[in-house]
Amino acid sequence: MSVEPLVPETKVLAIASHVVYGRVGNTMAAFVMQTLGCEVAALNTVHYSNHLGYRQYKGTKTSADDISDLYVGLKQSYLTDFDVMLTGYAPNAKAVDAIGAIGRDLKLKASTKPGSFFWVLDPVMGDEGRIYVDGDVIPAYKGLLRDADLILPNQFELELLSEIEIRSTSDLTKAIIKLHQDYRVPHIVVTSVRFDPLSPFISIVGSTSCADGSPRLFKVDVPAIDCFFSGTGDMFAALTVVRLREAVSNEGLFASKAWQSPDETDALELPLAKAVEKVLGSMHIILQKTKVARDAELEKMSGPQGAMEKDSEKRVHLRKTKAAEVRLVRNLRDLREPAICHQAQALAKTESWNPARLPQLKGGTG
Repeated sequence: MSVEPLVPETKVLAIASHVVYGRVGNTMAAFVMQTLGCEVAALNTVHYSNHLGYRQYKGTKTSADDISDLYVGLKQSYLTDFDVMLTGYAPNAKAVDAIGAIGRDLKLKASTKPGSFFWVLDPVMGDEGRIYVDGDVIPAYKGLLRDADLILPNQFELELLSEIEIRSTSDLTKAIIKLHQDYRVPHIVVTSVRFDPLSPFISIVGSTSCADGSPRLFKVDVPAIDCFFSGTGDMFAALTVVRLREAVSNEGLFASKAWQSPDETDALELPLAKAVEKVLGSMHIILQKTKVARDAELEKMSGPQGAMEKDSEKRVHLRKTKAAEVRLVRNLRDLREPAICHQAQALAKTESWNPARLPQLKGGTG
């Protein structure tokens, strides 16, 4: 396994949650990016004993004022020479606003050198129809969209941001176009698309806009794994930072605003498409290995007499959740040297941009 850095020297400010045990938020993202050669400064939005999948935890949230103060501390010591900012979970709207102020300050600082700073925004709000943040977080995230270079919503979060109900590829395309054109978001990756819950595949759909805001759409289909993992969104985001920077470096686009390819670049030749292929190459094999290890651990816990089934429901849940923690440390080769098993496919833009035809979510989202 090569130990040479995969990317040019890269300094990342990662703003996300932190847990003592497990791999989510910065505990996941910082490890992944550092393993692949990035210097990471982690600013933590919460400090919890464990992730919320355990259904119980201890710890504290970082206030918006404290998030801002920590950044001021970096700034006063001239420690803000970041190439990339990756932002994830924020506990409330005030924290989102504080993160936005940091991102805007860093973008302003880099404004005279196009491409010298890149903001990856993971708008953590919910999944599968369930919102797990306060309602005022949604408009707060909408207020950041114009400043982000790449956003990483899941299908439900894309609905919340676009106010378009997504039940088909056509709806998905309209939502992506809306964010490209209304909010001028250069790059979008929808991290999990599944119109049929029984489908054996999950699609990841991405686009880099052209100068006129029109999309260049691609998708990658990967087999679904029958296991619930925590931290996969953070893993995807961290790997995307590295793999996109690697692909942009190969294409010589670091001096381009928002690392956008020329309009004539085909969707499948986009650095974003090439990055997503590598990201999924790493993720799929690591999650497969995690599933195998999880099943073996649960089998060992059950024992010949089915001892685990005699435990309380709560105890069984805690054991299953612990067994499903993503195995990163033992699978570093898969992080660094992914096999490209799932190829990007071009996704046709089936709808022209026409706001009058957009299907709106009932009641809106603010």
